[in-house]
Amino acid sequence: MTVSLSRPVGPVLILDDITDATLHLAALFIAPKGDTPPPVETEAEPTAPEPLAHYTDVTVWRARFTLPADRAASYTWDGTTYEVAADLTGDLRLAYVSCNGEEIGDLDREGSERNAMWARLREEHRRAPFSLLLHGGDQVYADEVTRGHALSDDWPDEVPDDPSPQELASLTTHLRERFLERYATLDASPEFAWIAARVPSLMQWDDHDICDGWGSLPGRRTNSAVGQTLFAAAREAFLTFQHACADGDLPGRFADPTGTHLGWRVEAPGLPIIAPDLRGERNRRAVMGPGGWKMMELEATRPREGHAMILSSVPLLGPRLSLLEAVMVAIPKMQEYEDDLRDQWQSRAHRGEWRRMLRLVRDMARNDGQAVTVLSGEIHLATRAVMDLGNGDVLNQLVASGVAHRAPPKAWARFLGALSWLGEDPLQGHPIAIRTLPGQPHRYVAERNYLILSRKGADWSARWDLEESGMTAPLPLQRQ
Repeated sequence: MTVSLSRPVGPVLILDDITDATLHLAALFIAPKGDTPPPVETEAEPTAPEPLAHYTDVTVWRARFTLPADRAASYTWDGTTYEVAADLTGDLRLAYVSCNGEEIGDLDREGSERNAMWARLREEHRRAPFSLLLHGGDQVYADEVTRGHALSDDWPDEVPDDPSPQELASLTTHLRERFLERYATLDASPEFAWIAARVPSLMQWDDHDICDGWGSLPGRRTNSAVGQTLFAAAREAFLTFQHACADGDLPGRFADPTGTHLGWRVEAPGLPIIAPDLRGERNRRAVMGPGGWKMMELEATRPREGHAMILSSVPLLGPRLSLLEAVMVAIPKMQEYEDDLRDQWQSRAHRGEWRRMLRLVRDMARNDGQAVTVLSGEIHLATRAVMDLGNGDVLNQLVASGVAHRAPPKAWARFLGALSWLGEDPLQGHPIAIRTLPGQPHRYVAERNYLILSRKGADWSARWDLEESGMTAPLPLQRQ
């Protein structure tokens, strides 16, 4: 299967970096092969797009340009002017989304149903614009990209032992085209396309951007020739479509220019945004590798003021899962779900790393003049949690998951809520508690949702837009 287009898809606006009161931006386009998208025009000068990636029938293009970061700005492409809320110096709003799809049949869903929350987010931007759009993982659900090729049709249950170079080359072509299909379909959807052209995006991946459970699957699968071919294709697509870049061409916000891990940070006035990579170096025994830990240890010691947002694609604060994990391992029919639990920071396999990360984030939150909020997704529910920092201070975690993924049964949300009554105390003296959203009776809300973060003066607050319940009241994010 190849992707054919009759006209360009885009622009999708990506934030490369912020330096010296300047937004460094990339506009991404997917165009029929042989077509060159028109230039991006700003007050400074027009910028011609350059080819970024080539596919059978289309070419991906990118135009890098700048806008001021201290006032409202705009750019023009193909006769349309796009207003950008580029002023990051004062009051502002951010949006946070995750889980933009489903595991099975996502491309076959009716568009207005699938993208209903994107349409709500678009209307919310029209009411009061967002300066940045943060994507916390599972921007696409790539679980079906392996279907249709002999080497990967039965992934991950069956993996060929010794495929030939020619077979692997054929698989690479197949996977690249299937990833393209998913990204092009998303980027062309009108509800997403409207806001993606006007609000710069920052993205970090999670497992479904590769395949369900990547990094928690057995090593004999992920380390196989087929597994590594899948990862390479997913990683290329992640860089191309979520960051508008390629190897050797990573924007300055990435911590490792070589791309061994894909953690990144940007810093707006009073607003550091930090996104460790929880997939690129992951295996069944480690959530992050040496590069990811080096990045986070540096962040913990970096002097800064303001309110830091940390994107953790899987929730950093959560209920005790060890009992549930033990039950699943003991019951043969439940063992297939063990990978889902192993994906979590709270898994018994990752408990040492979890404590290590919690200490680093705790130390960041204790710094004078700095507050920290953790943003997470992954669980297809809305919730929040706090960790006691002592002296009346808390670390807030906000979970918004399921901008397009339909919510699980409410019984599952109730079960997790009951599990959260057990409490969790991985760091002595710093208990974790799951709390309700404003106006909600239960700790976990089984509705599609997205999150709004607002800064007024020096004060931050959060609101969830819940598909059925509507917008919550603001939740203040002060440390107390």
